[in-house]
Amino acid sequence: MKNRAPFLVYTVLRLLAFLVPLAILWFFFPIFREFWWLAAIFAALIGVSISMLFLRAPLTDASARLVERRAGREPAGQSDADAEDEAIDGTSRPGTGQA
Repeated sequence: MKNRAPFLVYTVLRLLAFLVPLAILWFFFPIFREFWWLAAIFAALIGVSISMLFLRAPLTDASARLVERRAGREPAGQSDADAEDEAIDGTSRPGTGQA
């Protein structure tokens, strides 16, 4: 069965990649209790590194799902442009002097 929620899986894994290092820094290093903003910065850097190294497959699944969803629907802007082209082509006739 195909995974139905790749965005949810990827989001949860990215949150865990941030929250687990934040909790480790917060609880095991007392200096980060005082400088909580520094712990958040370090946890964000660690989380980005973890996600780049280990979350390539969930990112690929989420991207593929996005491509499938976009390919299934007609672009709204294109149908508007087609309607405008038909309106312009129908009202401006060659030889009437209208451009």
